[in-house]
Amino acid sequence: MIALLLALGSSLAYGCADFLGGLGARKAHVLRTVMIAAPASLAVELLLWPFLGASFAPATLAWGTASGVASAAAFALLYKTLAIGPMNVLSPITALISAMLPVGVGLAQGEHLGLAGLIGLPLALAAVVLVSAGHGAKSARPSRTALLLAFGAGAAIALQLVFLHQAPSDSGVGPLIVGRAVSSAATLAAAGVMFRHLGTEKPAYRISAAAGVLDSVANLLFLLAARSGDLAVVAVITALYPASTVLLARSVLAERIHRGQLIGLGAAAVAVSLLALT
Repeated sequence: MIALLLALGSSLAYGCADFLGGLGARKAHVLRTVMIAAPASLAVELLLWPFLGASFAPATLAWGTASGVASAAAFALLYKTLAIGPMNVLSPITALISAMLPVGVGLAQGEHLGLAGLIGLPLALAAVVLVSAGHGAKSARPSRTALLLAFGAGAAIALQLVFLHQAPSDSGVGPLIVGRAVSSAATLAAAGVMFRHLGTEKPAYRISAAAGVLDSVANLLFLLAARSGDLAVVAVITALYPASTVLLARSVLAERIHRGQLIGLGAAAVAVSLLALT
């Protein structure tokens, strides 16, 4: 139950971070937003270090670095994917892949699910697709390149989660610090290379920083959840993060929640209840 609650908290934080990051990216180039969000996220993890401890053994450094590289790749592939579009086709593909790979890794490592879990897990995967999908209007068929990028983005997100899970359980926030330092360095390097193409608009500093803080909280809650529960269950619950993004868009931006998304939210509630019984 504790792992489930932590995973739900991680999902909520990821969704809120994405919502704020999206708002920030509307005001300036996305890299300008990430340049603020990433260091803010790293600052939170450094502040947590004295309270939660951190070990930097070779295994922690290796898995933390791997998660940081995967995180940086996820950002690049995800934004490129959504730039090509159509978003309402590619976004659920990315979310589904980001959930399925950790589920496969968890089951391959010997995790077992009861009857409730065997029903709740695929139901949660279906909810991921429904919640993250857009309206039901006809969309242009995505190109092969866009589909490959969507799969790549989902895989990169999944690998980030798997690598964090593989870090030693006694490493505290060490893998988070290493991973965020690596992804921050990669982001800043990319921004330096693309500086002339970033435009002159000033980023939304507070919104971008808040997105980074929430992303850090989400990573921490995921790590704690994965250490206290099954990766297969934790990963798919975490992948429900579009639900909080959708609800925030509805309440703050007055965006319409479509029928498929309402069905997805209901399916997510049922799936979480079933997984709580595992």
